[in-house]
Amino acid sequence: MNFLIILLVIIAVIVVICVRVVPQAEAYVVERVGSYFETWSNGLHIKLPFIDRVANRITLKEIVKDFVPQPVITKDNVTMQIDTVVYYQITDPKLYTYGVENPITAIENLTATTLRNIIGELELDQTLTSRDIINAKMRSILDEATDPWGIKINRVEVKNIIPPRDIQEAMEKQMRAERERREKILQAEGEKKSSILIAEGEKESAILRAEASREAQIRVAEGEAEAMLKIRQAEAEGIRLLREAKADKSVLALKSFEAIGKMADGKATKIIVPSNLQSVATLATTVEEMFKDVKNDSSTTK
Repeated sequence: MNFLIILLVIIAVIVVICVRVVPQAEAYVVERVGSYFETWSNGLHIKLPFIDRVANRITLKEIVKDFVPQPVITKDNVTMQIDTVVYYQITDPKLYTYGVENPITAIENLTATTLRNIIGELELDQTLTSRDIINAKMRSILDEATDPWGIKINRVEVKNIIPPRDIQEAMEKQMRAERERREKILQAEGEKKSSILIAEGEKESAILRAEASREAQIRVAEGEAEAMLKIRQAEAEGIRLLREAKADKSVLALKSFEAIGKMADGKATKIIVPSNLQSVATLATTVEEMFKDVKNDSSTTK
């Protein structure tokens, strides 16, 4: 009985040791008698006791590796520090296990040498403004180089570019001068636009004043013309009424007196009233005498 219990315990331990569950997004590299046997994907697997062993447990997720800054020299002999971030994924667990010793160190060294080669072909200004080009070249070179290792390089990003302190100060001065230049240009453009707007406003104001003056003069002239027309219409209407009323000689004589009074306009010193107002000659003589008096008074006054 005791032997049976011990046997069952041994069998249970062996089953526990030999039965393996591979999680999602992982892979196990299995060796049999020291040689590569197979790669287990996710799920339940059983290995032979004392014969099979799990040589490597590998994650199939994308891995992000941030490498320390590397000193590089540009084409114009400027030394700077550049650190990179590499995004890679293991596509072949067998090649990753047996292809290279310490793959992470291999990727880091390969990244450093590739970065030095690329930056060595660029000047400082090109290095600072060509990150996309640097990233694309590094990804292409690293992906090709790590393919025999079962590694896929998805992206390479230049994280920081740190020039020497004196270069940073010179760049800051250049940026400050550029900002001041842009500020002066914007200020000059603003003053120019302001002057143009002021001139246009004054021009429009002068045009509006001229149009207003012209309109006022037109209105005044139209008013005077309309007033004269009304006066003429009133005089014509008066004559018509006199004719319709068949005014006698006394009425006509009264109107003649009124006309003579208006002609004198308070300036004549004497007014000659003819005895016969119906005579045209007498009326002409009277008017001539009034104008002579007005001229004499004017010459005396001068």
